[in-house]
Amino acid sequence: MSVETALRFEGSYLGQDDQLTDSTQLECKICWYVYNPEQGDDVWQIAPGTPFSQLPDHWRCPECDGEKSQFMVLENG
Repeated sequence: MSVETALRFEGSYLGQDDQLTDSTQLECKICWYVYNPEQGDDVWQIAPGTPFSQLPDHWRCPECDGEKSQFMVLENG
């Protein structure tokens, strides 16, 4: 097992957009905030219907300021 594989939790996003669909929900592994594409994000002014893969690079968790790469795939719609 590679070090990269050993350090990766099952379901970790780690910037891999190819594992996401437009309706995939992801959960912050720090505070458990769930990003739901159907709802978007009022704090960051992200319109409803915006997939996680299309969030801007500077987007962070609106609850705890965690990075996008710290999110876990919750549901692949």
